[in-house]
Amino acid sequence: MTRRYLAPETISEAHDRPAVVLVNLGTPETPTARHVRPYLREFLSDTRVIEMSRLLWKPILEGIILRVRPRASAQKYASVWGEQGSPLLVNTRALADGVSRHIGDAAVVTVGMRYGSPSVADVLDGLYSRGHRRVLVVPLYPQFAASSAGTVFDAVARWMLTRRDQLELRTVRSFPGDAGYLDAVVAGIQAGWAEYGRPDFASGDRLLMSFHGIPRAMHEAGDPYRAECEATAAGIRQRLGLGPDQAVMTFQSVFGPAEWLKPATIDTVAELGRTGARRVDVVCPGFAADCLETLEEIDQLNREAFTEAGGSEFHYLPWANGADSWVTAVSAVVSRQLAGWDASASPGR
Repeated sequence: MTRRYLAPETISEAHDRPAVVLVNLGTPETPTARHVRPYLREFLSDTRVIEMSRLLWKPILEGIILRVRPRASAQKYASVWGEQGSPLLVNTRALADGVSRHIGDAAVVTVGMRYGSPSVADVLDGLYSRGHRRVLVVPLYPQFAASSAGTVFDAVARWMLTRRDQLELRTVRSFPGDAGYLDAVVAGIQAGWAEYGRPDFASGDRLLMSFHGIPRAMHEAGDPYRAECEATAAGIRQRLGLGPDQAVMTFQSVFGPAEWLKPATIDTVAELGRTGARRVDVVCPGFAADCLETLEEIDQLNREAFTEAGGSEFHYLPWANGADSWVTAVSAVVSRQLAGWDASASPGR
């Protein structure tokens, strides 16, 4: 679809003020099959997410998945939905509000969703129509994967292709070893331990660092995601003084029959329960806001898997959302990328 050219009558002061778009995965509008279905259609139609021929995939998606999965997914969303709405959207907005306060007049901060609303294209349309010509796009994925941050850059590129008067654009690729980010994850872990007590690692207690998985075929094709997760895990272990057997890296959110990165989080917690581990703590360093994958998959399904296998104490350790340490970390990433964008070198003047 060709987008209408929205040119302001004069060059406004917004030219001098950058805009920052914090982009997260997205969410259905409501926890109902009616709204989950179009959200899943958009998400699962992305060829970065499902790397299969469209001729082969579309009949499966439309004929099977979108007939069965929306109702089941809606029930899961309903189990974590809050009074203010989708936890992912609410928590991402809390982060954006914190970053906006932290950086002050340096930039306008807004939120976009890769799938669902507010879409990346609509957010860019809005910023453009208000006169902004300098935009920093920050995918809220600390570790790069083509199926996560890569899809955000695709959406931005498609928007740019429709414009005659284009933006001066900057992006953040990833930040798996950023000191502020690692400090924020560790601060969340330590806050949990202040409440529950430190695990007894000598007696078999474990900390799991659970990252969203990707199919093994994507990894073998050259995706850097696993290496970036390993870099993050190493940084967390170093700060906590733990070894790989005490703080274990795992992967969650498996979808479909393909082989995914291992070890799987849910298999690991079940095995720990069966082999006599008393306690498991789980942190999700790759998720910048609590959402279905943390609140339902980890704090409900994985908790059940651990206790049903014989474990007795399970703790999900949240770390992100609007936490001060996370706001400070993202603000630092943003401020570094905004460097040099000031009125003395304003576009169009």
